[in-house]
Amino acid sequence: MAGLNSKQVGWVKALVFVLALIPFARLVWGTASGSFSDPLAAITKGSGEWALYFLCITLAVTPLRRLTGWNWLVKLRRMIGLFMFFYALVHFTAFLWFDHFFDVPAMLADVIKRPFILVGFIAFVLLIPLAATSTNAMIKRLGGKRWQWLHRLIYVIAPLSILHFWWMKEGKNDFVRPIIFGSIIALLLAWRVWWNVRGKSQPVRP
Repeated sequence: MAGLNSKQVGWVKALVFVLALIPFARLVWGTASGSFSDPLAAITKGSGEWALYFLCITLAVTPLRRLTGWNWLVKLRRMIGLFMFFYALVHFTAFLWFDHFFDVPAMLADVIKRPFILVGFIAFVLLIPLAATSTNAMIKRLGGKRWQWLHRLIYVIAPLSILHFWWMKEGKNDFVRPIIFGSIIALLLAWRVWWNVRGKSQPVRP
């Protein structure tokens, strides 16, 4: 697995792309066929949770690559991150469309009034520049170092996303899934911090 060639990586990317669209297809089919008793709730819940799934997978790519030596995993990270943004966009669109019928002032008033929506909204806004700068052209235009600094916003987005999910579930006294998601993300972020500190503490070899 460590030495996949370009063609094999292309097949893996195609497979991941198709699999990543299945949750969205299920939401579309469930809404169109009338399978959901509450389509708004189904779309909002499903898209939000899949955004979190893809956030976890995105954060897991680098640790998994370093532990396994599968360097080709890096070639999947951008696509997985964009699917995270895609499901977050569906989640936000459901809120703006079905909850507020594209009434932006009413939406902003709701954002300010309810803290769990506010932190989710901030997380989504911070995702936009990450998605917008995901192309090779933007990496070259920004420069590698500035691009890396910008994409460290994921360290802010991740806890805000968990806080949004936690507060949303708090009203239903349901903390199991927020704890699971939060623990996974905390572990992945802690691993990254440990790895960076460890790397900086290693003596430079001549």
